[in-house]
Amino acid sequence: MTENSGSRDDGVPASAQYALTEDGILKVYSVGETTVLGFGGQEVPSEFNAAHYRAAITDLLVTNNCQTVAFDLTGVKFVPSGMLGLWISLRQMESGPVVQVFNPCGDVQEVLQVTKLNTMIEVREVDV
Repeated sequence: MTENSGSRDDGVPASAQYALTEDGILKVYSVGETTVLGFGGQEVPSEFNAAHYRAAITDLLVTNNCQTVAFDLTGVKFVPSGMLGLWISLRQMESGPVVQVFNPCGDVQEVLQVTKLNTMIEVREVDV
């Protein structure tokens, strides 16, 4: 997926996304120097357990020499606090990636501003 282009960097159609873990909640859209993860346009469950995903995401990023990890929030209206903590913990990894958030809704943007996380996480609007 590239900014404002509607296409994926790796040339794979969006339908090729796959689940990162067995529960299928967090999906991998593309992998590489920039890795894009998302929720397939679905809401993030309030019981989302970020610790459950941290190791899987870290392994994915290290294995693929990822410099940037982006979370596509298209269609997501609520982000549990554990997800915010996950984003910060990824930034704090040794040689941690740039963390980006794509298409957050107004409420999520407000949370990022109030918590000042928008100074640590890049917020972008992209075509999907």
